Amino acid sequence: MSNSLIPIVDLSPFFKEGDEEGKKRAKEIIGKACSESGFFQVKNHGVPVDLMARALNLSKTFFGYPNQEKLKSSPGIGAPLPAGYNTQRDHSQDKNEYLLVFPPGSSFNVYPSNPPEFREVLDETFSYLVKLGMLLETTLNECMGLPPNFLREYNNDRSWDFMIGLHYFPATEAGNNGLTPHEDGNTVTLVFQDEAGLEVCKNGEWILVTPSEGTITVNVGDAIQVLSNNKMKSSTHRVVRPKGKSRYSYGFFYNLHGDKWVEPLPQFTTEIGEKPKYRGFYFKDYQKLRMRNKTHPPERPEDVIHITHYAI
Repeated sequence: MSNSLIPIVDLSPFFKEGDEEGKKRAKEIIGKACSESGFFQVKNHGVPVDLMARALNLSKTFFGYPNQEKLKSSPGIGAPLPAGYNTQRDHSQDKNEYLLVFPPGSSFNVYPSNPPEFREVLDETFSYLVKLGMLLETTLNECMGLPPNFLREYNNDRSWDFMIGLHYFPATEAGNNGLTPHEDGNTVTLVFQDEAGLEVCKNGEWILVTPSEGTITVNVGDAIQVLSNNKMKSSTHRVVRPKGKSRYSYGFFYNLHGDKWVEPLPQFTTEIGEKPKYRGFYFKDYQKLRMRNKTHPPERPEDVIHITHYAI
């Protein structure tokens, strides 16, 4: 496996005046990565590295508590996704556990009371990742050749964004899948992790994404692939659990509101003489289908719903 195909992009030019050449270089790398693998890493991204480290350490502390303590943060009712503490299972064995939060101040959130500072760190991390998501959205807008602020105005509701703190248990003799191969359904996903384990499929080969200190891994999701009529790629990826030790990570999902209508944009269809590759849909309908994959897994892998469900 190789990590050379996942470029690291320096975002520092976007945080200072005058470095137009640096911005241009970063956009070129991001545009190429999104049209090929859909994945890249960023450094000097504006999210404090010490805050990322604190968030990971606090998640290790939380997930190390007895189940009785963790279950005090079990999901509430009514949220689009089960906010709070939960587990995912594989053949009746826990393969990971997670804590899901919505934007700070959301009535859906169920925060742990311990460690005491965990809520504050989660909210602060969330806020920084929203800002990074907005920067990357603007950059993608330019890479796609869309009118200024097009994606920002199209995707102007942040209430469906969410963040997950994940704990993957060590691999067992029965298997090492942490997350089976899948694509993300949203617009942009941001991940930071303490150990390698995230892998991207490109040209039939699984490419290991090795985390460098302070970097965040970025990938575009199905919504961007549809809007761009396949110009941008939502790549298949998975998580492989390490042997003999746990793995911790955070995933932030820069999302669409459920009522948003998604279809290939005219800039990639009628205006250039190409046929749309997808029929339109409401984002919440697609999310329901994806959630059904989890709650009622089909017996046959080929019956799992992907974005190809809407392919023309």
